[in-house]
Amino acid sequence: MMDPESGFYQNQVKKESWKQVLILAYQSLGVVYGDLSTSPLYVYKSAFDEDIEHSETNEEIYGVLSFVFWTLTIVPLLKYVFIVLRADDNGEGGTFALYSLLCRHARVNSLPNCQLADEDLSEYKKDGVVSTESNFGSGLKSILEKYRVLQKLLLVLALIGTCMVIGDGVLTPAISVFSAVSGLELSMSHEHHKYVEVPVACLILIGLFALQHFGTHRVGFLFAPIVVTWLFCISTIGLYNIIYWNPHVYQALSPYHMYKFLKKTQTGGWMSLGGILLCITGSEAMFADLGHFSQLSIKIAFSFVVYPSLILAYMGQAAYLSKHHVVATDYRIGFYVSVPGLAVITVMLVTTCLMSLVIVLCWRKSVFVALAFVLFFGAFEALYFSASLIKFLEGAWVPVALSLIFMAIMYVWHYGTLKKYEFDVQNKVSINWLLSLGPSLGIVRVRGMGLIHTELVSGIPAIFSHFVTNLPAFHQVLVFLCVKSVPVPHVRPEERFLVGHIGPKEYRLYRCIVRYGYRDFHKDDVEFENDLVCSIAEFIRAESSKINGLKGESDKENDEKMTVVGSPSTYVDGIRMHEDMDDNNNEDIPGTSELKEIRSPLTTPKKRVRFSLPESPKMENVAREELQDLMEAREAGIAYILGHAHVKAKHNSNWFKKLVINVGYDFLRRNCRAPSYPLSVPHASTLEVGMICQI
Repeated sequence: MMDPESGFYQNQVKKESWKQVLILAYQSLGVVYGDLSTSPLYVYKSAFDEDIEHSETNEEIYGVLSFVFWTLTIVPLLKYVFIVLRADDNGEGGTFALYSLLCRHARVNSLPNCQLADEDLSEYKKDGVVSTESNFGSGLKSILEKYRVLQKLLLVLALIGTCMVIGDGVLTPAISVFSAVSGLELSMSHEHHKYVEVPVACLILIGLFALQHFGTHRVGFLFAPIVVTWLFCISTIGLYNIIYWNPHVYQALSPYHMYKFLKKTQTGGWMSLGGILLCITGSEAMFADLGHFSQLSIKIAFSFVVYPSLILAYMGQAAYLSKHHVVATDYRIGFYVSVPGLAVITVMLVTTCLMSLVIVLCWRKSVFVALAFVLFFGAFEALYFSASLIKFLEGAWVPVALSLIFMAIMYVWHYGTLKKYEFDVQNKVSINWLLSLGPSLGIVRVRGMGLIHTELVSGIPAIFSHFVTNLPAFHQVLVFLCVKSVPVPHVRPEERFLVGHIGPKEYRLYRCIVRYGYRDFHKDDVEFENDLVCSIAEFIRAESSKINGLKGESDKENDEKMTVVGSPSTYVDGIRMHEDMDDNNNEDIPGTSELKEIRSPLTTPKKRVRFSLPESPKMENVAREELQDLMEAREAGIAYILGHAHVKAKHNSNWFKKLVINVGYDFLRRNCRAPSYPLSVPHASTLEVGMICQI
């Protein structure tokens, strides 16, 4: 589908021809709309699972149909298709996409190592945003940026929404498959059915999850015809039932029947809303899965295929039930389908709350528009939320408990990471101390390149001073590497690296900040190493030649000037690095006949590294010497200096903080988190510097 590095702008690919849009719409049917499409299997049964019975007047079934119709119209169609899908984060959707938008338009970001240079990223500001800002929006932005408690509340709200999706997703596949398999009871005896139902459901689930690793593209094409066939069948059967049993069932679409239903059934009718809510299970997937498709494709699939099919299916069921007031059946699945009755609506309420902030802060609309959005959709969803609370003790507590566990894990990790970064900032070494040591840094400089990984974007990490204090020798070229995430989905290759000198050039100290979006693909170690070295070489050339087009950023605190340098593939006329294992191979590399080469004078290197330079502009001798040192260091090899911090709570901390840090965060750090740097570091080239961090 795409190239991980240079072809990640999926949203731009989705704007081409109608053919591609329709293909994406077809694929989305097999990925996004599975839950919504199977909801007719259990909505009516769950709604009438309470103490509600059909009467000859059909007021109950007409009321349920009216609720289903308007719920499907207001929430998935009006709210998500026409409003929420527009709040994408450069093509990405979901709760964290909304949170990411808010973090960029108001400085409420909880990431500790943010920089002003990050705001210059191409995807940092959403295209088409009006520059004017209302007084209320400006005041709200100032309040959010001023009070840390509001920033934490916003983060917790985003975590709740995300964890509720996970908690619901743990159970929803099993419930949907079980509900579908339960229909086998109609074609076999109860004795045989109870032995067939669970094994068949398990086999289907195993098969479904076994196909996940093939990716969204293939899964979409595989399941799309199945979902299309299913929707065609239920809509055709629904149309037949309408014509044959009750052609006047369309009258039940009037909202007046909702009022009559609640008036007659009272508490029982209000409790049945928890079952009716299941008709929109999976609506959040339209926004959450936006990154795999596009706005237009999802809108087309729902508006012209899913929505009319579901309406016909529900109307057909109502038409049939209006003439069959007693349906004999032994099994009831109301308990099972009620399980996700609370997680689903909680996610929707979180989306409504975050969307109101997006409307004011990101879209710069009037506060009255945001209030109207919250009051209309919030009141509608609050009604269902109150009814879902009744199901809490009957099974709805399961996804809620799972969500709370996931949220606790996420918040413990966030809290521990934030405190660890604060410790690193407080204990970092002054650059002035480093510069006072002179070009040799007061230690022996040996051949090779030392790559020091740090979370800091400025200053010298404490592990460096800890290392040189105990072992006074280091490499001829030192690179302080920070690999960090920024609150955008993708970072363009030409904006990937921020490179700068630490101190005078003769110190051969560099800082390199590598920026990734939260949906970016991290390269493997070899390719990343080459890109890193090339970015430093390109920085040296650009600094010497004063090339226009490279943006510089200054760190006033430490007087470090950082330059934006792209990946090697983004510069047609830039520096190229070539590696040869054969020392006698002096043939010109194809395509570089017009380029001058700097070669290492060493006689027997294990690996020969060459930098191909463009003819112009001319480079100064000082820059050529710097490139020569960089090349020789790369030939000698790279050593990876990694900090291995043992994070402990301070002795005077309370018992809860000790539990969170010493047990929770320590366990997650050891077992559940891969290194943040995209390197499969070879053990022979690795040095780990251990430190105890008391936070």
